[in-house]
Amino acid sequence: MSLWGGIEAGGTTFVCAVAGDDGELLDEITFPTTMPGQTIEKAIEFLQRQGDLAAIGISCFGPVDLDPDSTTYGTITTTPKLDWANTDIVGRIRQALDVPVGFDTDVNGAALGEHRWGAAQGLDTFVYLTIGTGIGGGGMINGQLMHGLVHPEMGHMRLPHDFDRDPFAGGCPFHGDCLEGLANGPAIEARWGQRPETLPLDHPAWALEAHYIALGVVNLVCILSPQRVILGGGVMQQAQLFPMIRSEVQQLLNGYVKAEAILERIDAYIVPPALDDHAGVKGAIALAQAACNL
Repeated sequence: MSLWGGIEAGGTTFVCAVAGDDGELLDEITFPTTMPGQTIEKAIEFLQRQGDLAAIGISCFGPVDLDPDSTTYGTITTTPKLDWANTDIVGRIRQALDVPVGFDTDVNGAALGEHRWGAAQGLDTFVYLTIGTGIGGGGMINGQLMHGLVHPEMGHMRLPHDFDRDPFAGGCPFHGDCLEGLANGPAIEARWGQRPETLPLDHPAWALEAHYIALGVVNLVCILSPQRVILGGGVMQQAQLFPMIRSEVQQLLNGYVKAEAILERIDAYIVPPALDDHAGVKGAIALAQAACNL
């Protein structure tokens, strides 16, 4: 059995793990995302203790440079976490461990993990959207992870903003009231003055949150026609959001998309990750395997 290393490089925490060929985690560590040098060194130390690794996968917060022909491939680019801007995370890991390194966005990594072992098994076109400290999206089209000019930035799509219903200006430093600026965890806290997990289940925050997420999902349904939409991240730990989002997606589409999955089986169409909190790091393991064409 080969050993595969994975790094889920999140804006708040890093999760590092080692797994066998079946993706089952054999060892794992979680620590806060602090300064780049200190954080990456902790990841390196953990992976060096694991013995001979066949490859390492990194699913990373971004934006990141995914163009293998670019001189800045493997770097974190214009991130709001300014201390991490222009950090060459792939170069540091490759230099320290001298093994192949698979690299993609955190959400594409999680999507690949869900495709291999979770809620997207057997599908070739799906979306994975994470709603937490930030909002990001990825997934597959025709069996290939979404890339392109750079990579998807679904969290920064623009939405209708009813200022009478929601006078909050939005918290994105680049776009103000994009999806991330209106619906990520910090936006909920800034709007209501409480951390999301402290709000009661019947608080009006959740209906507004479901509205914004549903708007984003409808855009993705109309543009990409995914076979399933997976919603993960810390905010989606509020399970009461799922039925509200599903209902609002149906209302917003208003019967236009004539698909049984949406009209009659939406509970199986908009779903949480099957890998739960391990989608990201298992996705990094899958990226490691993909780096060796497995």
